[in-house]
Amino acid sequence: MELLQRPGVDLELRKGTELHLVQCRQWPAHKVGVAVVWELYGVMAARGAAGGFVVTSGTYTTDAESFAAGRNIVLIGGDRLSSMVEAAGASMSRRAGSGTAEPKVRQAQVQPVSDATAEKIRVTGAPACPICGSAMVRRVARRGTNAGNAFWGCAVFPRCKGTLPIA
Repeated sequence: MELLQRPGVDLELRKGTELHLVQCRQWPAHKVGVAVVWELYGVMAARGAAGGFVVTSGTYTTDAESFAAGRNIVLIGGDRLSSMVEAAGASMSRRAGSGTAEPKVRQAQVQPVSDATAEKIRVTGAPACPICGSAMVRRVARRGTNAGNAFWGCAVFPRCKGTLPIA
């Protein structure tokens, strides 16, 4: 199965000619509402996707669950996600114990910081992005549990989604 990232969704899953789209929400303190599921459904229709998944660390509203029912959209909540992660970990442990090679996981490529970027970071006092090494800029969260709080965000967002807390 091939994994790709595209605007409008967090992941594209392809197997042969079949396309499934994935939308992720890290909202442990809030329920994911029907608007997120509507959005995914619209993107699925526009892209001709066979199905979709909305994954969250939290839970879903009743309206979101009702809308997803019968539309080939799977809602994976925090409890189910935890169970899936635990099951995958147990499976990996069994494979490692049986001598079967573990699947290869592609590591993120960290680019070295250029001299110009290093100078910009030194002059502004901003930290370097932990993912790509670019300068970071001060941002303010607009929604979620950290709404209104400042944080460092990568200057090349949305290509890189690196963040750091402001100390």
